[in-house]
Amino acid sequence: MKSIRISLFLLIAMICLTGKGYAEIIPLDGVWQLSFWPQPQQAVRDLAGLGAVDAQKIPAHVPGNVEWDLQQAGLVPDPMLGSNVYALRQYEGHQWSYSRTFRSPRLKAGQQVVLHFGGIDCLADIWLNGELIGSPENMLISHEYDVTNLLVTDGENELIVILRSAVLEAQRYLLGPFSTGSFAADESIFVRKAPHGYGWDIMPRIVTAGLWRSVNLQVKNAAQLADVNWLTSRIDVGRKTARVFVDVQARLPFAEYDKASAVIRLSHEGKEVYRQKVTFLSHAFRHEINLADVKFWWPRGYGDASLYDAEVILLDGDGKQTDRDQRKIGVRTVRLDMTDINDQPGKPGKFEFVVNGVSIFVRGTNWVPLDGLHARDTAHVEKTLALVADLNCNMIRVWGGSVYEGRDFFELCDREGIMVWQDFAMGCAFYPQREPFVTAVRDEVTHVVKAFRSHPSLVLWAGNNENDLSLRWSIADFNIDPNRDVVTRQLIPQLLYELDPTRPYLPSSPYYSQAVYDAGGHDDLLPENHLWGPRGYYKDKFYTDAKAKFVSEIGYHGVPNRSSLEQMFSADAVYPWNPAGEWNDEWLTKSVRMLPQSAKTNGRNNLMTNQVKILFGEVPSELDDFIAASQIVQAEAMKYFIEFWRGDKPGRSGIIWWNVRDGWPILSDAIVDYYYSKKLAYQFIKNVQHDVCVFLNDARDGLHPLQVSNDTRQTATGTVHVTDVATGRQLAEHSFEVPANGKVHVGNVAQMRGQGILLIEYTVNGQAFKNHYTYGEPPFRLATYQELLKKTGIYNAGE
Repeated sequence: MKSIRISLFLLIAMICLTGKGYAEIIPLDGVWQLSFWPQPQQAVRDLAGLGAVDAQKIPAHVPGNVEWDLQQAGLVPDPMLGSNVYALRQYEGHQWSYSRTFRSPRLKAGQQVVLHFGGIDCLADIWLNGELIGSPENMLISHEYDVTNLLVTDGENELIVILRSAVLEAQRYLLGPFSTGSFAADESIFVRKAPHGYGWDIMPRIVTAGLWRSVNLQVKNAAQLADVNWLTSRIDVGRKTARVFVDVQARLPFAEYDKASAVIRLSHEGKEVYRQKVTFLSHAFRHEINLADVKFWWPRGYGDASLYDAEVILLDGDGKQTDRDQRKIGVRTVRLDMTDINDQPGKPGKFEFVVNGVSIFVRGTNWVPLDGLHARDTAHVEKTLALVADLNCNMIRVWGGSVYEGRDFFELCDREGIMVWQDFAMGCAFYPQREPFVTAVRDEVTHVVKAFRSHPSLVLWAGNNENDLSLRWSIADFNIDPNRDVVTRQLIPQLLYELDPTRPYLPSSPYYSQAVYDAGGHDDLLPENHLWGPRGYYKDKFYTDAKAKFVSEIGYHGVPNRSSLEQMFSADAVYPWNPAGEWNDEWLTKSVRMLPQSAKTNGRNNLMTNQVKILFGEVPSELDDFIAASQIVQAEAMKYFIEFWRGDKPGRSGIIWWNVRDGWPILSDAIVDYYYSKKLAYQFIKNVQHDVCVFLNDARDGLHPLQVSNDTRQTATGTVHVTDVATGRQLAEHSFEVPANGKVHVGNVAQMRGQGILLIEYTVNGQAFKNHYTYGEPPFRLATYQELLKKTGIYNAGE
């Protein structure tokens, strides 16, 4: 209910903020009626069929998911607890009908009414006053319909949305041999909804349905803005100048041609820096602005994320305001310096983001589904982004197995200086090359690009997550060439070439270019890669010998804190093992086991026990010790990966680790669980993601190199002291100066005998910091490690 109230409040606020001449927004959120029934062989798609079914009826909440409403009606238990999620399986073959009535708004001459659905999940037929107005089939984008001529002048309007089963409707489509048997569920390949909903290794199987984003009526004037797009074409950072374009398109009665105008305004921190009035000689124009004394937008650490208030006001021929577009924009350029293949003779590989002409070392995190029931996403966006900012990440990779976030997400990233790598919503599968799928993706990409292309935080479009790689899993003997893919090699780049030529495009992550494919497709040929591998010891050669310049997925499992385990499991299942020493059923569910009939998926849980056993020699049988050991292993691994990548700068250019927060109560690689309880890795990562950081890398030729990485545009100076925690013996003392955006090797620490922890105390430009380095070969003694870590005084136990 909380997120429903928040969404309703935001809509009411929008109405209050819309002054004279704005489009009036009338929310249709709140309580609707929900009817549901098992889908017959011929799905119900009209009102006659709807009247003939024997349906159950319960209240529904919009925005919402039917699964949430079923729980609130007492028909299913809380799917977040234990193995309760399987109770939702019985409803996957159902149809759903949302209905409500509303009164028509009063219209002035020439006004139109648009019915706007922020998100419909997923295959729908929409009826208004007995007329079919649309049949959308995409959960991931909004849908709008002009209903001006269908509204009742006086009285109630009846709105009905009939949803079909996404599972049963998938049977309509023929799958090719490379689409069948992929990691992603076969049912998800043709249907445009969040792929993870059919079950993933980080999310449960909840094949959702519902009106998951707000529904409203929008009353628009005859003269209205259709699209406003701001882009930066050229900058000179030294001279603080920039050339900015604004492209404006309007819908105008012909009588307004040569009369209607747009007032274009730019302000910075309340001070107007530009104003110009432009007359519409046609429905569209481009206006060029040459700015002086520019405040550029920079990623975190490299400068201020300066934003301008940009406004386009539409005036009719009488000078009356009829529409207005307001947004914040950033002045910046971005490119991706990337080679199609990794290190070749005489040509080093490269994968490097360049903003405003400056190479950026990326310290990022993957952004996964915020909630298994996406209607609740709104409540998580700000809180999760606050975690990302607190960790000092400068990039988020929005993973392709989820939904597209809303404008609020991008606005927060704009403000915080967090770059966004945006996957299109496809992952781990070979997608159809035929119509109507290609048309559906064309519409989706057009919608998404238009919605977000003005945001300075958005720095990369990526075609998908691991689709190129998945062709090496599915009938691998054929070694099919991903560069023949129509969707990622033709459709999407053609659309971006037309609609957004200002930012780079990556066809897939990782990207198996023609050069990589022709050379055999080995991992070492990839400039950018995902490093999961054996998931054994985190210093395995799989990680230390990896050739990729940029890693965009890498992670390690860690058990959540006991308080979270007690929330996600029933009381008798909190302890993980049954008397026979096997994982209990609920721990298998949370591992993730898609369905009870699935093969036991204890592999993910066994990752944790195996990793604990490697580092500590045994798996503690006492739960609190097991939690502590598991979180220590995860924390040390994640810290090691980040320091290893930063220590290889400039040879390596970034690391995007997996991941900040879970979207479901689960046992996972996340460093913050679904309940916002932080694992130890959160503190370790925060400690090694300072803009300027001092750390030790593993010994080379008997010496541990003491490194300082500077991810800023200013020279940094400081001092560093290294002490053995157990003995208090000082091992190194140095002063340093590290150039802007550089890295220096300030000294060495002799390779230590035995096992222990070193305390690294350092200052940067007068500010004090601490770090640690764990030395020695495993296995370690858990109690000794905990005692030494506590002595460093760096970390807060149980945070």
